[in-house]
Amino acid sequence: MEAESEPYVRLATMRQLHQAVADLNTARSLADTLQTVADGIVAGLGYELGCVNLVRPDGDLVIAAFAGNAAAEALITGRVGSRASWERRLSMGEAWDDLRFIPHTEGWVLLDDDVPQWHTEGPEPRFEDEWHPLDRLYAPMYASGGGRDLLGVISVDRPRNGRRPGAWGREALQMYASQAAIAISNARLRANMQRALVRLEREQQALRASEESFRQAFEYAPSGMAIAEMGGDQHGRLLRTNDALCRLLGRPASVLRRYSFADLVHPEDIGTLLRTSAEGGRAELRLSRRDGTYLWVSLRNSVVADAADGPRFLLTHVEDIEERKRHELNLAHRASHDALTGLPNSAELKSRLSARICERPHSPAATAIEALDAAYGDVESSLTHGYQADGYEGEAIPGGGPFDHHVHTVAPDPEHDDGTKGLAVLFCDLDGFKSINDRFGHHTGDAVLIEVARRLSTCVRDGDTVARLGGDEFVVLADGLGAADAADLAVRLRNAIIPPIRVDGRAVRVGASFGIGWAECGMSVEEVLRSADQRMYVEKRSRSKVHRRAG
Repeated sequence: MEAESEPYVRLATMRQLHQAVADLNTARSLADTLQTVADGIVAGLGYELGCVNLVRPDGDLVIAAFAGNAAAEALITGRVGSRASWERRLSMGEAWDDLRFIPHTEGWVLLDDDVPQWHTEGPEPRFEDEWHPLDRLYAPMYASGGGRDLLGVISVDRPRNGRRPGAWGREALQMYASQAAIAISNARLRANMQRALVRLEREQQALRASEESFRQAFEYAPSGMAIAEMGGDQHGRLLRTNDALCRLLGRPASVLRRYSFADLVHPEDIGTLLRTSAEGGRAELRLSRRDGTYLWVSLRNSVVADAADGPRFLLTHVEDIEERKRHELNLAHRASHDALTGLPNSAELKSRLSARICERPHSPAATAIEALDAAYGDVESSLTHGYQADGYEGEAIPGGGPFDHHVHTVAPDPEHDDGTKGLAVLFCDLDGFKSINDRFGHHTGDAVLIEVARRLSTCVRDGDTVARLGGDEFVVLADGLGAADAADLAVRLRNAIIPPIRVDGRAVRVGASFGIGWAECGMSVEEVLRSADQRMYVEKRSRSKVHRRAG
């Protein structure tokens, strides 16, 4: 079972990784990009040393960038290791997906090969996963395009926590190596494009040769490229697209020439596109494919002139970032959801609750005179009494206008049903779960928790939330319920849990105790959950052990 703080650690790691990846796209040259890759290993991935080995045209690998130790950087930067020695390293040790880990017990045979090295002596590890100074961890970088052409190798050393990276750290390093490979490829592409653009501007006499150079870079670029009109009635219309962009969007060039990017962008991203400047503008948005699906891409714009004082065109580089976005969404989901049941975890539950309640208690309804004042423009009075001129109760949002409002969350009176609807918080604790764990083991206990989560989820509406706090505790958030509705829901949920659960041919039973609390403005998230928890224990003590027996 994961520690309660792990989601926060994952979120922090994801933010650091996201920042390191974002920094890769800010470098202006290939040399800056390589050094940014090395710096990102130290700043964002938790290692003290990071090295970037780049494949040269002759196949050997040169140390192109180093971070973390000035003495080591001065000693080995620019030195070359043979391709044969590197291929030997990348076939030794343990394969961690695309990563290659060589423990010190095997790596001693590499001390005398021709690959430049920097290491220090150290004692034997005190525990199994402790990092040894002679341990080696490599992350190969492959060129984009679906092949396995080696672009370079990232090598890391000295994890700050002193341990070999776990599954989370390995995935982060592998994802970073993938994004670093894209950034290096793009830096090379940008360098080629910049050289072509310089030739177009400065070599008017060699215009044909410059145009051919540009055409080659444009047509055979591994990423999508497009040229669009600037200005006039046809502003933004695509004039020319390369094969990579046609494949990316599943449309032939003749069809794409009928569109502009504004015609292809996802409706939710049109604002992002319109805010992107022509010169040097960048944007991440979704473009439609021929089959109706949408693809995440990164757009980068630059302005080129057809000739001196001639018409200007918009050159757009389109990079496929679908995989990175999928990784980001997957990481975000894993950080906010329980790994066992797939339900929202404690942090996500508190976030959803916090979005519904504010610190200021619900104010009494305004009087008829105050309502008239508000309706006729007495804004100060309406804000004072929490009543808006459009007839909604609420409070002004800081920095907003007089018509911004927050609709207060109120709790129904359980003694007198006056029709008030509120946000019910049902705290569920399983009865008899510990005995199942003790008698049949954690495997059976986990299967019971998964099935209980499924049963709870099938009993609620689409807009409701079923979350796992941890252990055998669950919380259900159901909005728009009265006191009687919440009680009926608790009965339905309990009845759904009671039927036997079959695990490995064995039928086991658990019971459930529910406490019904209400989220209300003026309460903190902790107070809301504590109230429901206390009512659950009152309900649990009020029921006989016969009704709570399970096993």
